[in-house]
Amino acid sequence: MVDPGGTRKLEAILAADVAGYSRLMQDDDEATVRTLEAYRAVFREKIEAHHGRVVDMAGDSVLAVFEAATEAVRTAFEIQSELAQHNETLPEARRMRFRIGVNLGEVIERPDGTVYGDGVNVAARLESIGEPGGVTVSGTVFDQVKNRLQLGFDFMGEQEVKNIAELVRAYRVVAEGTSVSASSQPKRKRAIWKRAVIGVVAAAIVLIGAVGIYSYRLPAKATAGPTVALHLPDRPSIAVLPFQNMSGNPAEDWYSDGLTETLITDLSKWGALFVIARNSSFAYKGKAVDARQVGRELGVRYLLEGSVQRTADRVRINAQLIEAETGRHIWAQRYDRSRADIFAIQDDITDKIVTELDVKLVAGEQLRKWRRSTRSLEAYELFLQGGHLQTSNTREGVTRGKELAEKALEIDPKFAMAMVNIGWAHNSAGDAGWTDDATESYKQALAWGRKAIAIDDSLGEAHALVANVLLTLEQHREALAEAEKALAVSPNDANVIVLSAWVLAYNGRADEAVVLMQRAFRLEPYPPPWFYGGLGDSLLFSKRVEEAIPAHRQCVERIPEFIWCQLGLTADYALAGNTDQAKTQGKEALGINPKITATDNTYVHSIPDPAQRAEIVDALRRAGLK
Repeated sequence: MVDPGGTRKLEAILAADVAGYSRLMQDDDEATVRTLEAYRAVFREKIEAHHGRVVDMAGDSVLAVFEAATEAVRTAFEIQSELAQHNETLPEARRMRFRIGVNLGEVIERPDGTVYGDGVNVAARLESIGEPGGVTVSGTVFDQVKNRLQLGFDFMGEQEVKNIAELVRAYRVVAEGTSVSASSQPKRKRAIWKRAVIGVVAAAIVLIGAVGIYSYRLPAKATAGPTVALHLPDRPSIAVLPFQNMSGNPAEDWYSDGLTETLITDLSKWGALFVIARNSSFAYKGKAVDARQVGRELGVRYLLEGSVQRTADRVRINAQLIEAETGRHIWAQRYDRSRADIFAIQDDITDKIVTELDVKLVAGEQLRKWRRSTRSLEAYELFLQGGHLQTSNTREGVTRGKELAEKALEIDPKFAMAMVNIGWAHNSAGDAGWTDDATESYKQALAWGRKAIAIDDSLGEAHALVANVLLTLEQHREALAEAEKALAVSPNDANVIVLSAWVLAYNGRADEAVVLMQRAFRLEPYPPPWFYGGLGDSLLFSKRVEEAIPAHRQCVERIPEFIWCQLGLTADYALAGNTDQAKTQGKEALGINPKITATDNTYVHSIPDPAQRAEIVDALRRAGLK
């Protein structure tokens, strides 16, 4: 049928615009225009790749049409994933985030290619009610794509649209491996947490089942964090936000950060809890946050937040447990005590949370056994300061952190976690070439890890350290045993999971390693760069080379001096038949360590299977390594 103003068509409409565009222009108009043009190029590339057509890019907006709703939603999700990666390279104040709405409806297309009509109006309305960095779709789109895409959808209710008589169902796209979420249907009630006393057998069942809770799919380009809402796990879930330092001295951040990290670690020992890992929690440090938004971004039901003020002999801590979906305060407590009471305060906060969430664990004695490697306040504070410095990954920071851990150990010779930090410092020296004898550094790291295990065999961090050092020293069977023990005692620690998965990947269990990496990425929605190295190797050894490339590239781009990832990406390109890029990447690796060869490097030494090792050696040789 021909309309006087054009042709009527049923199409999927994608509408987008920039959140806070006026502020960005006011702050720096030239930089904003440059970023906008670069991001528009991403829109054009993705839209054309999925057989869509750009209708208009006026101002800060984008309008496009597609013949298929599935292609429109897939395009929107990929665009947000890639733009999130670009934003990671910009200061927070300069990051440009788009809202995207997708609708399926009738439009009128004029001869010049422009479109208008109710279908466009609904798409624009969906975009306006969405979140920056997110994708919102109409009920008509949801009905078409719910069983066709590996994404989930959260029902947002029925929305009013100007000049549209009927309410419009709206759904938020969720980065989930299931086709439709439990919250997708408007009339379906959300699941209520089951109250149960979980024994040792039940805890084991939880751990086995947890593997399948979240199915991670790496986008075309690996993202640095979630761009849309994540689904709630099948058990009580919580994120501990960085406690605010109220001392007025930023140099005291190590104390409030240390308290936050300790609480995260304590809670992660409870197998019946789902606890977001450190890196993702600290993405919100120093920011004014909205509980509902953080809950959606991290995929948790509860948040713990608070503040710390420390004086010479007193510590004042405020803590509150919040229901993320409603912003309601469930529990709050103020502590004003002697500094020496810090351990008791931490115990009390953990117990209160566990009680409020009805998590009861017969095997909780495991937590109490691990609970504190030291009861010395002085040793504990030195350990916190040292750990804070070691996260810099610089030679100076790692060295100073090691010195502080050694001082803590002088005060308390049985402080197992201090031993672990000393071990990682030696391992870092060997990896980075900060020592004349790397092998000796690895042996030192191994010795410290084993000392920690001798004191506390339930310390997953110590077993993970030993496993990775043994892998480097080509003691593969022993490395595998330690990795399995680390997973058994620390099933919810994202760092331990990645380190253990790495060992499994090299020992012929790469498919299992990929599943473990899925768990780690769900526990750490804002993963540190080295997580992508573990994911890349797991995919590479699972013969999924094309998927390994973006993972390794994410690691290389964010930690260019990490030789392990440089060699992984070099092998990826060679095995994928891209010899030119392999040679370019090989030169990058040699620039970091000119002494390495195709056969003599820790990456190759860590592979026990002769055929697999030969394949990687051949790939590195094709990339130009001798």
